[in-house]
Amino acid sequence: MPGPAAITVRHAGGDRLVAAVRGHEVSADQPLDDGGEDTAPTPTELFVVSLGACVAFYAERFLRRHRLATEGLLVSCSYEWAEDPHRVGSLELIVDAPGLPSEKRVAFERVIEHCTIHNTLHHPPEVRIRLAAAAAAAS
Repeated sequence: MPGPAAITVRHAGGDRLVAAVRGHEVSADQPLDDGGEDTAPTPTELFVVSLGACVAFYAERFLRRHRLATEGLLVSCSYEWAEDPHRVGSLELIVDAPGLPSEKRVAFERVIEHCTIHNTLHHPPEVRIRLAAAAAAAS
């Protein structure tokens, strides 16, 4: 297992944010209706994207490992809001794997349901949010 991941998120003006991840950049913003500039997905949409991409990765690996076609593999994601507290209340993912034969369906479902993000949602990590020493001293 790799060590702790180092990801930073910086303010980029308005509601725009830029995350630095292993030399890559990922942007986030808010829609125009919410006061943003709509230059990128919202953080919540990126959360849903991470689940969809994780499921798609596990699906693609399963198909390749079993020498099955990966063409047309598609994961469609949708979500609904919940309140008290405000959060994503439900997620639905539909996986379309045209190259999957019926005799491999059960094994395929078992594999994709255990992607890392899905496992994390079912076994939530401890989350600690702390102020940096300089920020704490300034207040």
